[in-house]
Amino acid sequence: MKLLFDFLPILLFFVAYKMADIYVATGVLIVVTLAQVGWTWLRQRQVEKLPLVTAGLVLVLGGATLILHDPIFVKWKPTVVNWLFGAAFLGSCFIGKKTLLERMLGQQLELPPPVWVKLTFAWAIFFCVMGLANLYVAFTFDENTWVNFKLFGMMGLTVIFVLAQAFYMSRYLKTDDTDPSKES
Repeated sequence: MKLLFDFLPILLFFVAYKMADIYVATGVLIVVTLAQVGWTWLRQRQVEKLPLVTAGLVLVLGGATLILHDPIFVKWKPTVVNWLFGAAFLGSCFIGKKTLLERMLGQQLELPPPVWVKLTFAWAIFFCVMGLANLYVAFTFDENTWVNFKLFGMMGLTVIFVLAQAFYMSRYLKTDDTDPSKES
């Protein structure tokens, strides 16, 4: 359910674009993103930094798109968000005792510290590459192709990357070697 909640703005942006145009889609993106932040605040009385930063970027870049009637600003949004994520992941390798990834997943997974660092670097690189890929598609192909890439391409690449990360982590996870059928 959280995954659907997180991807709702992108999904509704896509639907609005297909039904109308980039400006209607940008307006929908702004409204839905701000509604999500408001909903989260009403339910939890707090909002994490990441959704706040994303909402701020959506408001500023989406607002610039609507005010200046130029889609270039909303096209830059995924790149800026990805690069900020990449910078945060990279910075966490040098600041603090735990990487950002370990702080996020350390309660659920027990991995050796060097593995956390490798995974965090991989995420930082992934986010930087995704930002570059967005710019490449946004400025090389037509707007419709970019919108499709924003939903399907970026999501597909993220799913593939997460699966690769899970496969890499699986060799470090501890398993319970006791076989109940062999106990007497």
